[in-house]
Amino acid sequence: MVKTNTGFLIKHGTIFLLGLLTMLPFFVLLNLSLKDLTQFNLERWTVSFPFHFENYTVAWQTIRKYIWNSFVISGVTVVGVLTFSCLAAYPLARMNFFLKEKVYFLIISLLMIPFILTLVPLFGLIVKLHMLDSWLGLWGPYIAGGQIFCIFVLRSFFSSLPEEMFEAARVDGGSELRILFGIVLPLSKAIIATLGVLNILGTWNDYIWPLMVVSNEKLMPLSLGLMTFQQLFTTNWGPLFAGYVIASVPLIVLFMFASKQFVEGLSSGSIKM
Repeated sequence: MVKTNTGFLIKHGTIFLLGLLTMLPFFVLLNLSLKDLTQFNLERWTVSFPFHFENYTVAWQTIRKYIWNSFVISGVTVVGVLTFSCLAAYPLARMNFFLKEKVYFLIISLLMIPFILTLVPLFGLIVKLHMLDSWLGLWGPYIAGGQIFCIFVLRSFFSSLPEEMFEAARVDGGSELRILFGIVLPLSKAIIATLGVLNILGTWNDYIWPLMVVSNEKLMPLSLGLMTFQQLFTTNWGPLFAGYVIASVPLIVLFMFASKQFVEGLSSGSIKM
């Protein structure tokens, strides 16, 4: 009994310690965001009063346009990726057509090509299509590139669904599109939510591609806007760290609302982490 209790305490104590170490940087960031310049220089690592919540007002006035741009970019991208991926994965999983398997293997073979190798030809294509400094210059490559992994995962999930369900729907006169939207997609909410979260994380945090395509500050996403924001508040640390806190809030809120579906999608067996 003593050994059991000791093992329980060690296991949960280790988990608590690791969780605390994970959250510690965010608590430090939150503490620094509430200081003025004097407090930052003299009491950097301790909690000091009064709190300067005006740092958040100053930071929000500068950073809100970049957050909105990231919402537009990530929102349109995730809708486009999931829509085209579902429409492509369903026939690859549940329909028969000429060279079906070869088309599928050709698509997933693109997963073996590192993204960095496609930057130069992709940038040349964007220049020829006159998409620099435009939403399409960001949406197009994100939607095209994000589909590959989603098709791979969704095709595996759709293939695992029982064939009898599809046969019954076809006997009742259901078209393939009706089967997809009426039966398959409602059963795939967890895996679609997981892919959506992963896609949003990828586009929200991406820095290299927006840096190459966007030079107009009105179109800059948050990843680029933070660099401009940092230059504005080089020595005014309070608003700078307040901006970093604000920038982290959307993803935290997203995971809070999608955490249940995200965990269900990971545990469904379609994604092996």
